[in-house]
Amino acid sequence: MENNNRRSFIKKAAIGGLMAVSIPEILSASMMSSVMKKNSLTSDNIILFQGDSITDAGRNRNDNSFNNAGALGSGYPMLAGAELLEKHAALNLRVFNKGVSGNKVFQLAERWDADCLSIKPDILSILIGVNDIWHKLEGNYNGTIDIYRHDYYALLERTKKALPNVKLIICEPFAVPGIKAVDDRWYPEFYGYQKAAREIAAQFNATFIPYQKIYDKAIKRAPGAYWTGDGVHPTLAGAQLMAQAWVTAVKA
Repeated sequence: MENNNRRSFIKKAAIGGLMAVSIPEILSASMMSSVMKKNSLTSDNIILFQGDSITDAGRNRNDNSFNNAGALGSGYPMLAGAELLEKHAALNLRVFNKGVSGNKVFQLAERWDADCLSIKPDILSILIGVNDIWHKLEGNYNGTIDIYRHDYYALLERTKKALPNVKLIICEPFAVPGIKAVDDRWYPEFYGYQKAAREIAAQFNATFIPYQKIYDKAIKRAPGAYWTGDGVHPTLAGAQLMAQAWVTAVKA
């Protein structure tokens, strides 16, 4: 059924239907009800992306450099970083990606000293939560919403203690129902993880990027498989959608 929908979309796109798929329109519609606090960029800022495979995006983990395509991967951190570096060449920004595929919150904590605190980011972006439920559904993890919330809160408290001036961006964990990995087992439990992420962002006065709302709007413009191959990992179009949303969270 999904393949039929996608073929129908492609056929319409060939005759001009693709003109209706406007990322700026999707973002505007998704964020109009959200008050997004923007983080200001200044000279020599260090920007760090953290999370799981959505952030990792096939990066070379042996490359610890910044502003490098291999080290940034092929996903939204690379696309967002490229736009910031092009737009703000005078600021001498340094963009790192330390996402690791398969990570849950407690695994971020295990590598936090080396992969976050030692880098001393001025802007720290975190997208985490999908594996905290996905691995549980697969029988590989015994986590709960309360564990996710507790671990996430503790991680940010630790971060703010070590880096009191760091600016936080909390990205909402998201999923597209009905696409391969994402089925009815995810719900309504997954909503609790999303709610916890929103609440934690508010507690730490962090910028919150509503990725679920953004994808919900996006699938009204094109089928879910256009934006994500398995309901979780973005396609190139999905990565660009995420990158553009992320860029709106910062300003020079």
